[in-house]
Parts: sequence; C-alpha cells; structure tokens
Amino acid sequence: MNTTWVPHELATADLGDERLNARFEMLLTALGNRPHLSIPAACRGRAEIKAAYRFFAHPDVTFDAVLRPHIAASIDRVRAQTVALLVQDTTEIEQVRPAQVVVGAGPLDHARSGFLVHEMQAYTPEGTPLGTVWAEILNRTEEVPDAPQDKAKSKAYERKHTPLEDKESARWVAGLQAARAVAQDAPGVRCVCVADSESDVYECVLEPRGDRPLDWIIRAAQNRALEARPGVLVWDHLLAQPVQYTAALTIRGRNAKIGIEDRSRRQDRTARAATVEVRAATVTLRPPWRHDRVLDPVTVNVVLVREVNPPGGQPPVEWLLVTTLPIDTLDDVRTVVGYYCVRWQIEIFFRTLKSGCRIERRRFEHVDRVLPCVGLYLIVAWRTLFVCRMGREHPDQDCEAVFEPSEWKAVWVAVHREAPPDTPPRLGVMVELLATLGGDIPRKTTEPGPQAVWIGLQRMYDLAWAWDTFGPGSALHDPKPMPSPE
Repeated sequence: MNTTWVPHELATADLGDERLNARFEMLLTALGNRPHLSIPAACRGRAEIKAAYRFFAHPDVTFDAVLRPHIAASIDRVRAQTVALLVQDTTEIEQVRPAQVVVGAGPLDHARSGFLVHEMQAYTPEGTPLGTVWAEILNRTEEVPDAPQDKAKSKAYERKHTPLEDKESARWVAGLQAARAVAQDAPGVRCVCVADSESDVYECVLEPRGDRPLDWIIRAAQNRALEARPGVLVWDHLLAQPVQYTAALTIRGRNAKIGIEDRSRRQDRTARAATVEVRAATVTLRPPWRHDRVLDPVTVNVVLVREVNPPGGQPPVEWLLVTTLPIDTLDDVRTVVGYYCVRWQIEIFFRTLKSGCRIERRRFEHVDRVLPCVGLYLIVAWRTLFVCRMGREHPDQDCEAVFEPSEWKAVWVAVHREAPPDTPPRLGVMVELLATLGGDIPRKTTEPGPQAVWIGLQRMYDLAWAWDTFGPGSALHDPKPMPSPE
C-alpha cells in the first residue's frame, strides 16, 4: 500500500534515538506490507533481521512508546469527526512457544500462558476505524490458585470483598477515564464510549463525564433493581414498555468455549437473520452493596433489543443497553442501537491481529520483546481494516490515494487477464478486485467481507513485488521483443 502513511503515522515518534526512530519507520513499512509473514520473511537479508530483533529488545522500545505516535495520529483523526465511537474490549494473546513458555508471560488459565490486551479503538458511526486511542497490557504475574473445595461460595465472597481497584474489572473504569480524556481533547466532537457486557460495573456509570461530556453505551449483564420501585428489576420494567419499533438484524453464530457453559450469553448460537423488538425507558438504578464504600443511585436511559420468535432450542438474542445518550425520539433510540452495532468491528480488529498478523506466532523468548511487537501490529491491523472500510465509504475516490501504481496494476492484470487501463480505477472497484483475489464471489446485494479483502491484500503484496521486480519499469524488464529461436 501507499507507504506515505507511515511517516505521517509516526510523525511524533520519539524513542530517544533517531536511529531507533528510523528503524521503527522501516519496520512498520516492512511488516505492514507483509503482516502474514514471519519477521525474518518480511525483512530483507540477515542484517535487517538482526536489526529488527535488536529493535524489539531495546529497553526504550516499549509497548507504550511504540503506540504513542499512533495514538496521537488517531486522536487527530477523531478531532476531524462529528461523532466518534470509542470502543473498548479485551483479547487474550497466548504465548506458548513450541516446547517452552515465553519468559515473563503470566497465566491465562490453568493450562495456558500469555497476557491480555485491553484496547480502545475509535470508529466513525459508519464503522471506519480511526485507530487506537488507548491500550494497556494486563499480565497476570501471580499463579492461578488451586480451586477451593467450595468453589462457588469462595469466589462469590472474594468477589464481593475485594476492592474494585484490585480487580481486573477496574480496566473498564480506566478505559472510560481514557475515553473521557479523549473527549476533552477533541472539542466539538461527540465522543461515545461503547463496551460489551463484561464492562457492566456499577462504578462505570458513576464515573464523571468531564467538562465536555463523554457519552457512553454499556451492554448490561446484571438485572439491576430500580431505586424507587422495590422488587422491580430493570429487565422486567423494560419488557412492560411499549415496543418502539421492530428491526431485522443479522446475528452471528458462535460456539461455547467450554461444554458445561450454562450462561445464555456464552452458549452455542446459530447464525441467522433475526427480527427484534426495541423498547426504551429512563430509570434510576439502585446501587449495589460494597463492603468498603457507599454508592449513589444513578438515573440512566436504557434500550432493550429482544429477538422475537427465536429458533427452537435457541435462547433469544437480548441486548440491554445502558446509556447517557438521549432516547426522546424514535431516531434517538435507533441511534443508540446503531452505535452499539459498531462494537462488533473491534472483534474483527482482534481477528485481524491474530489470524492476519499472526501475533501469537511471533517467536520471542521474553515477553518484554513481545509487547512492543504487539504495539506495532496493532498499528498494522488498524491500517489494513482502514483500507477495507475506505473502499466502502469513499468508493469513487482515486485508488492511488491508498495504493501504489504497481499494486493496482498487478491486481488488475491478475483478475482481468488484460493490460491495466491508463486511468487508475476507483477505490471501490479496487476493493472489489482485492476481494475477488481473496475468494469472494461478487454479488450485487452484498459488499465484500473483510476476510476476503484481507486475503486479497496479502496476495496483492506478492503480485506488486513481482511487478516491481520483473514487470514493466523494473531494471530487469526488457521491452524489446525476444529474438526468434531460428
């Protein structure tokens, strides 16, 4: 892809040494163009490979230092928006090399080692990624304790009597605080922090919103009690409200991670088109008990999205969305639901990081060298998805705004089996060609999926390399016709 984005993205990079800054730019270009390859395969020659590994081993090259310039560039993109959705979520990065565990990696559970990446990615309301605006690493350095005899009782007691600051769930409050800082740094932009049900921590809804108020949407996991109506729970209250509208949603399938999972939100689910009913209300939540503090009740808006007539044996899809956004009109309610649907884009982002950039397959002996590598590939994953979405939102733009001439020409020849045109195709056409390379079957009614575009991009890099090396304009290309064998 057009490499002019790399200097712009790293304009504020400061690793304490100009040589490190230059190496950072070279590595982001090389690994960004070949994210699916190993570091040795993406580099050119032994000297470049050694320089890459020395870069990740340097004490000044940390996860935060690598991400800092990208975060600054992402916030600049946020400032150019009218609305920015700040989606936070967590993913596991497993770190088990063949025959050994990476030194310094904590336990993910009793069988696996690694660490957690808690990421906040900014999006437009249409789903175009603007980049990482905040991220942190959670590495469990203590051993996972053996299961107690009375496991359920022990865990419940420990959960209730451990201060929030000592729990991993505090990361959701930290993320909300980071989103508030972004909102203060982006005047004139409505910033909305969006998070899934794991973030349903009461302290999140109590968090101050800032002088330039941060809005948020949190999917509820707890069926909380209402303050002024003893015995009435928020879910029951919403079901008693009139239906505001019905809508059709495409529900993705999933497989339960463990066979004995009994929570409806974690069970197997078939992919399907679902009809949902949407209700909304304003409620005052009764605060939960805390052993070390007294919490205040809080008034919030809630939107319930509930599937009608789910298939037999399948639990209905239900989203209870708690928000500070208004619900005064039907369009307001639709906006809340639409903003929450963008949250799925961060799942695609994590899948790109793992399956596309293959971050869990990077071979380092110590976790301190893995972390800056993760930071770099967070930038690569964002750029890849940004290109995919640009083709959808700006299909009529000249494709050379994103792609090098050798890239679009090589793809054109590979797909059409004919010489490329004199005028570059539109960006939307180029994305469709990439999806075709990635195995997509063109349809008039649907857009290419991100996985097909992702695979097409990988093939494009190889085709462009061959075009630059052997094709027209290369040093090896001889325009003269080959002599007759006679």
